[in-house]
Amino acid sequence: MQLRNSNIEKLDDEVFDVLVIGGGVNGAVAAAALAGTGVRVALVERGDFAGSTSMHSSNLVWGGIKYMESRDFALVRKLCKSRNHLIKSYPSTVQEIRFLTTISRGFRYHPRYLWAGSWLYWLIGNGFTRTPRFLSPASIKQSEAIIDVGDAVGGFEYSDAYLHDNDARFVFNFVRGALNYGAVAVNYVESLGARRENGQWVSRVRDVIDGRELEVRARVLINAAGPWVDTHNALTGQQTEHRHVYSKGVHLIVPRLTDSRRVLAFFADDGRLFFVIPMGQRTCIGTTDTRVENPEVGVTRDDVRFVLDNINKRLNLDKPLDSEDIIATRCGVRPLAVHASGGGDRDFLQLSRKHAIDVNAGDAHLSIFGGKLTDCLNVGEEVVDLVRRLGIAVPHPRHRWYGEAPNEVRREFLHQAGLMQLDAMTSPQASEPLSTRLWRRYGTHALEMLEEIREDPRQAEVLIEGTEYLRCELRQAQRREMVTRLEDFLRRRSKIALVVPEEAMRRSPGLKEACGILFGDRAEERFAEYFRDSRAVQYATTQDRGADTPVHSESLKW
Repeated sequence: MQLRNSNIEKLDDEVFDVLVIGGGVNGAVAAAALAGTGVRVALVERGDFAGSTSMHSSNLVWGGIKYMESRDFALVRKLCKSRNHLIKSYPSTVQEIRFLTTISRGFRYHPRYLWAGSWLYWLIGNGFTRTPRFLSPASIKQSEAIIDVGDAVGGFEYSDAYLHDNDARFVFNFVRGALNYGAVAVNYVESLGARRENGQWVSRVRDVIDGRELEVRARVLINAAGPWVDTHNALTGQQTEHRHVYSKGVHLIVPRLTDSRRVLAFFADDGRLFFVIPMGQRTCIGTTDTRVENPEVGVTRDDVRFVLDNINKRLNLDKPLDSEDIIATRCGVRPLAVHASGGGDRDFLQLSRKHAIDVNAGDAHLSIFGGKLTDCLNVGEEVVDLVRRLGIAVPHPRHRWYGEAPNEVRREFLHQAGLMQLDAMTSPQASEPLSTRLWRRYGTHALEMLEEIREDPRQAEVLIEGTEYLRCELRQAQRREMVTRLEDFLRRRSKIALVVPEEAMRRSPGLKEACGILFGDRAEERFAEYFRDSRAVQYATTQDRGADTPVHSESLKW
């Protein structure tokens, strides 16, 4: 908590160039880009970083092949270039993966037509990935024995990318990058609104943990509150060109269904692309696409039934999946940007995830609408340019604020890891060598972890049963990752809560030791809080009658 507490004290110590409201992917990249180019920036997030939409994605980084059908080729081109840029910038984290798409009899397009479209998609993406290939039903069955090809007329395989770790971890690393560049970023600090005063924004914020209120002054205010952008704009009196409509997406995490490292894609009963996504020892299936009026959503029986029905229709499993197989769920809203004067009535499934940034130059205010992980670097670059146009000096506009550490740093890490035989310490149950995993998660900070392991080899031991997290990783999280509640670590800095059944976590002595590292004297309190809140959510979800059930119970302003 020391990092968080010291950053809270800094919030009212100075006038910042920019204050960012919201710590999802848009706010995180805005803060990282601004701080990395020399702008003095602060960021406040009412919950934990990446605590809403940004932790409920499909973990896919893709060029938007579904927008080929609507002939939005300019958007596809932009997203493909963004995907390629992320693969090159984060080679350890964003990696190419094959998508095997099966087409059933009666679908609106013949599979060869779609295969031809995948070649156009490949060309629009500069031929950056492996080439597509056409598949007969027999070829599909040979490639993936679990696919039911009884009603299939063919299919095709093409490439996009996915996040090797979870989405929330990827987003947090932008926050960590902003902190490295001198930004002040704090989670569990809620914005209560802001006013203009003497050419500055004066924002009143509240520490959600202890209720303390303070004022933060900045020359420019950026509203990156994700699904709550419209709500926060109402608090600051902003009129914008865009607004949000919401689509709820639900994924289910189940035991691993196939050993292949590819995504299985189908067209669900509602016409939307439906995925079976590898997640280490687990599989992620979904997603739903349900229009909702409120960003506070939860999993319903209908959602679970839709996902299970669709997957059981399309796979030949020894035993059909049912609710007892669900290890965890992901449920969030996609905030879709539409024009404030209309746009929400068009075909809902065709609304794109493209972002829009509205600028009120007179008030020095930006509002970021829409967006997705694939397009995040573009958001950061655009924010820097717009802030500069609002009169804020950008001392280092050409600095590369994103991406993995230089190759020479990686080589030094791998050299040191090799000398100390780090990979020989890898757990037999691990999915990859320790050196690969530590570099991907921590970059240059992984060098410090080598020193800890050299001093105490126990730091390389797996701490929490059924996971791949080491003692030294818990120490890293305690010092540098602003873990305030146990859920922050289990669900966002890691994906433990997605892959380990809750009862196994509750019984884990390693988890209790981890709580001691993370929270010290408050370890038992945080442990009890996590499982109490988890039970409350499970009860609310299982008792629903088809209506959305809010997953979060906090009463917050936005």
